[in-house]
Order: sequence, then C-alpha cells, then structure tokens
Amino acid sequence: MWGKLGRIFRLGVKELYSLRADPVMLILVIYTFTIAVYTVSTGAKLEVENASVAVVDEDGSMLSERLRDALIPPFFKEPTLIEANEIDAAMNAGRFVFVLEIPPKFEENAIAGRKPSLQLDIDATAMSQAGNGASYIQSIILKEVAVALPSNVTAQPIHLIISTRFNPNLQSTWFTAVMQVINNITMLSVILTGAALIREREHGTIEHLLVMPLTPAEIMMSKIWANGLVIVAAAVFSLVIVVERLLSVPIAGSLGLFIFCAVLYQFSVTSLGILIATASGSMAQFGLISMPILIVMNLLSGSTTPMDSQPLWLQYAMTISPSTHFVALSQAILYRGAGFNVVWLEAAALFLLGTAFFIIALIRFRSTVATAR
Repeated sequence: MWGKLGRIFRLGVKELYSLRADPVMLILVIYTFTIAVYTVSTGAKLEVENASVAVVDEDGSMLSERLRDALIPPFFKEPTLIEANEIDAAMNAGRFVFVLEIPPKFEENAIAGRKPSLQLDIDATAMSQAGNGASYIQSIILKEVAVALPSNVTAQPIHLIISTRFNPNLQSTWFTAVMQVINNITMLSVILTGAALIREREHGTIEHLLVMPLTPAEIMMSKIWANGLVIVAAAVFSLVIVVERLLSVPIAGSLGLFIFCAVLYQFSVTSLGILIATASGSMAQFGLISMPILIVMNLLSGSTTPMDSQPLWLQYAMTISPSTHFVALSQAILYRGAGFNVVWLEAAALFLLGTAFFIIALIRFRSTVATAR
C-alpha cells in the first residue's frame, strides 16, 4: 500500500514538473484566476453606471439647471447640452443612452401648477440600462421638482413622457437574439479555425501539406476563408430565418453592410483562433486557452453590458478586442439602421486588428512549420 502511495506521489510530482515546464498553461492558470475574474467582475455590470446623458434645455431656468445638475455620477456621466435638432443624429450614432428634453417656459408652467411635460428619449439597445435608468431619472426629476417648488407640490407636479427608441417595448428578446448571434460568431470563428489547425497537426496531415507547393500564408488563408464562409452563411441564415422570421425581431439596417463587416470580423477572429492554436500543444490545451479569452471577449464587448458601465482603463483595454468594435457596429446597423458613414471607423479598426493578428499568427505558424520540417 505504501508503495502505491509513493508511486502516486512521485507521478504527481512529475506532473507538477511538467506543468512548470509548460509556460502557456501556467500563464493560463494565472490569467483565469486573476485578470479574467477581476475584469469580468468590474466590467460586466447590470446596474446603471456611467450612463451617457444629453439634455436639450429650451427653458434655461434655475429649475432646468437644477434638473441637469441632479444627473450626477456614478449613475450618469456629466450631462451634455445639445440642441433639439441634434437628437436624432446623436441617438442614431449611439452617443447617448438618454436624452432629456426640457421645453420652453417649463419653470413658469411648473410654478403655475400647469403640470408641464418633459420628454425622455431612451436608446433601448442598452437593455440593462434602459429600464433601470428611466426609473432613476424619473425619480430624480420628481424629487428635484418637489424640493424646488415645495408650495406647488401636487400628486404629480409634471408629466414625464418616455420615448423608447430602437426597442420601443423593451423586449429582451430583441436584444438577446441579435447579441446571441454576434456572440456565436465570435465563439465559433475562434474554435473552428484553431481546431482545424490543431487537427492537422495531431493527425499528421500538416506534413502532407508541407511537401506541397504551399506557403504558410496560403494554408492559413484557406482555413480562414473556408471556416469564415460557413460561419457568415450560418449567421445570415440565423438573422433572417430565426431572428427576423421566427422571433419577429425587426432588422433595421442593411443586411449587405452587416455581411461586409462580418467578413472583416471573420478575418480578425479567425486569425486570432490560429494564433491561439500556434500557442497550443493539443486540442485540450487549445480549449483551455480559448475559453477564458472568449468569455472576456463576449462579456466585455458591449453585448452583455454597455461599455459605459466599465472602468475607463478597461474600456481602453477592450479596444484591442475585435469583438468590441463588431458589437458596436452590429448594434448600429441592425438596431439603428446606420450606414457605412457611421460605422466606417469600427470597420477600419476590425481590418487593422485582423491584419495585426494575421501577421503575428503567420510568424508563429512559420516557426511551427520550420520545426515540423
């Protein structure tokens, strides 16, 4: 019995030495239980925090200024003053989650007890903030009016008219369905492309490719376009048949523009999948490495919680993730009907990130080919 325990102990020590000799796995363990936990915990928030607000103040009174000043951190960013004719363009571009419109003579009518109306426009693509934020703002406005005009307090001193854009009934299905398609594009693009490369290595077919007149770049590009074509076709089918037909979720923008941007996104994330595969020794190791990366890419891309709710340093850090740019342009196209003039910057970021990932992956893949030879 003691001999068996001794052998088990020595085998365990051998595994510890093997783990110490595998820097990829060590980094993965450290990353999973430090950076991944911290970033997701601090970035994936469902409560209202740092929501962007604009105010159209056509009254210019002390009461309207008081309402603006009441929208303070940490729930809201400092309100931005805009003109009434800027509302549509600002909301279509996704600059603000909330726009509060204060009409002329608001204070005068409130003092006279005429119950003036305010309008609150909400961008419902930020589902986790839209409902709660509207309740916060309504409570803040009623409280501030009651404090400012204590002698004129009635059951409801003002009317707050809420106008919800891009998802008027705040149906979670509208948001979840599209975001699920986007998240699945990310997950499958990384896994299919990376797994295809590892499968070649494990089955020994990489040697067959090496004796052919093929360059590493050609091998990589073949895997990128083949797997990317399958995923883009499946995503378009899901949007048209499942999302638009079965779930009755309207697609506001151009499907052709979305496909073009999805192809750019495929180029970047499939290159990332190959890069992860070149750092993996086996299919199991590839799965362990890609899992935490995919979790962070999906949770902190803006598809689960708005980017505004994340710490500023994390927002900057997530700009190196192609999923952040793809979620932003997909929401703009599919929800708000944005054209290329609105999303071109995000599309350019996808192309640049894809090029960077492809070059790094190509360098590592060449070294793998040289080792195999």
